[in-house]
Amino acid sequence: MRRLEHARILMYSHDTFGLGHLRRCRTIAHSLVEQYRGLTVLIISGSTIAGAFDYRVRVDFVKIPSIIKLHNGEYTSIDRHTDLHETLQMRQSIIRHTAETFQPDVFIVDKEPLGLRGELEETLSYLKTHGTTLVLGLREVMDAPNLLAAEWKQRDVLRKIGAFYDMIWVYGPEGFYDPLTGFDVPPATRARMSYVGFLQRSVPHSDVPMRMPEGDYILVTTGGGGDGAELIHNVLDAYRSDNRLQHKALVVLGPFMPVRKRRKLIRKAQAVPQVNMIEFDNRLETLMAGSRGVVGMGGYNTFCEILSFDKPAIIVPRLQPREEQFIRARRAAELGIIEMVLPEQAADPKVFAAALAHLPMRPPPSRSGAPVALNGLENITNLVGDWLEHRSQKRFSVVEG
Repeated sequence: MRRLEHARILMYSHDTFGLGHLRRCRTIAHSLVEQYRGLTVLIISGSTIAGAFDYRVRVDFVKIPSIIKLHNGEYTSIDRHTDLHETLQMRQSIIRHTAETFQPDVFIVDKEPLGLRGELEETLSYLKTHGTTLVLGLREVMDAPNLLAAEWKQRDVLRKIGAFYDMIWVYGPEGFYDPLTGFDVPPATRARMSYVGFLQRSVPHSDVPMRMPEGDYILVTTGGGGDGAELIHNVLDAYRSDNRLQHKALVVLGPFMPVRKRRKLIRKAQAVPQVNMIEFDNRLETLMAGSRGVVGMGGYNTFCEILSFDKPAIIVPRLQPREEQFIRARRAAELGIIEMVLPEQAADPKVFAAALAHLPMRPPPSRSGAPVALNGLENITNLVGDWLEHRSQKRFSVVEG
């Protein structure tokens, strides 16, 4: 463990839909404090359940008012009595005040270069003039190039990335996918990009005992669950349609699944003895590590966990309003890492039952020979340590001089 005296890292996770952004930030934060004494990480999060997770010593979070993304891609305040514009103003003010008070050495922004609806621009300008190192972290797959280009063009995002950010980290290996496919990226901006690798996950250590399923099972997870009800209905229909499908399935609904849909699925699952259903567990890694295989929608965190625990997997990707999951699943299927089943195929009980029956016998990702480097956390730790130690030496030299 290296020591960084009084170093501070601020992270931004806009969190409008699902758990992906917060879980990614939390994973990186925990890795950093494990490696560096004297380092403190503060996460700015809009997640409604940011407090449902455990945080390591020297990792904390600041909660900003929540905004949710609707299925059509639009946003609304979680409090229907508060105007969206007012909520955005509150978020922007809290973010700026937090940055001014915390005075970070490094500011790591997850996925949204300018923040939700541009809420970070003021803070980025402030930190840039005060010597903070600004880092943009991008998933290895952002979205379909035409959709991302249209979204970024409105706010001149690509030019502002070049103006604000000192480093750009891509959370995947270079041979898997380029998140800026289709963009005419300036050479100066490309030079700041580092493909760090996928972020490896591990079973969390906890003093609180966890009740594990008995015997072999496959794990069915839809992440946050906000748009996962259809996949779980398809799993239940497949089990009901084929008596040969006898291995157990543990279904995790997710904390954001609407109550009405959740209740309907719980009732439906009571008629399928092979299926056990729970609403949420903040130690999903443990459940995945104990499974024979995984069925999911292909979000970034689920994909990293599949790789980390080397589990055979079926991915049924979301196709709208973003194509991120589909692009990731298609690329992973091309490389032989997972099996992709399209939503219309999963809706056919016989077709899906055949895929589920074969799942435990599928080869794990490690046997695909594909570029699935899981050294992202190690590379990030080294980048941060080298950068902060260099800054510290420069300051010491100035003081000596």
